[in-house]
Amino acid sequence: MRASRLLSILLLLQTRGRLTARQLAETLEVSVRTIYRDVESLHAAGVPLYGDAGPAGGYQLLNGYRTRLTGLTSDEAEALFLAGMPGPAAELGLGAVVTAAQLKLQAALPAELRERAARIQERFHLDAHGWYYDGDQSPHLAPIADAVWNERVIQVCYRRWKEPTEVTRILEPYAVVLKGGKWYLVARGGEHVRTYRVHQVLNLTVLDRTFERPADFDLAAYWRSFLAEFRTRLYQGEATVRLSPPGLRRMGELMSTAVMDAVHETSTAPDEDGWVTAVVPIESLDHAQTEFMKLGALVEVLKPYELRERLEATARELAGLYLRS
Repeated sequence: MRASRLLSILLLLQTRGRLTARQLAETLEVSVRTIYRDVESLHAAGVPLYGDAGPAGGYQLLNGYRTRLTGLTSDEAEALFLAGMPGPAAELGLGAVVTAAQLKLQAALPAELRERAARIQERFHLDAHGWYYDGDQSPHLAPIADAVWNERVIQVCYRRWKEPTEVTRILEPYAVVLKGGKWYLVARGGEHVRTYRVHQVLNLTVLDRTFERPADFDLAAYWRSFLAEFRTRLYQGEATVRLSPPGLRRMGELMSTAVMDAVHETSTAPDEDGWVTAVVPIESLDHAQTEFMKLGALVEVLKPYELRERLEATARELAGLYLRS
């Protein structure tokens, strides 16, 4: 355990530069006194590590000192190879870079770990795209990612759902996020940080200006907040439905987690035919009509009445189309 912590201190200083004892302690979830003892041990082992006192002080490795990767455990080496997703990396323009990095990592590993890590790639494959969607194809993803990395201001022509549908925006790109096979850009435009669908960027110009990304911007926290707000805005109403046993199973394959959670929370006991009644969230009448039509006669909408009437009208049109003599 202590050997692993000593290696972690070295890698943290190697990757992040100067760090205080308190920062190291918080990262490694130990006491500051423990960090002091670990630093003494590293000194005794001949590691060129020095510290400065004062508000701007901290520990730092001598310039040029690098630790090797022989301290990796087998589980850690396997996890590194499992984390690579060649598809998304290639979409970002980093496919060759990821391949080169993996080759260098393989070369640095001892033979036993190299064999175990290679086995991971033979047995596991991570595919971020959905079953019925191959992901966004956007010629602007790679230059957007480059602008994010180099903190370059961009000008985009963006297609949105409301009028005017095409708008021009000057953005400071903070991050890109892959969600369900779709790429999103998190960027500041004016006073607000917003999320943009990369696929909806029609034109892109990288401007000859840079910006400073806020040091306190937490991408993971922003994304959690964005998803929570998105789900709140997404469902504007609810519908009461009856579901047959096959319909209940099929709904689980076609509809969102929020809809299925509502089914499990509100469904009644099955009637004599096995059907259950539940109250589920819906986005809009138009969207709900399309979604419930996918289930055909496996679902019956009871409320709202306007949605039920829409489905009845569609059913009559289908019957007239297919029952022509």
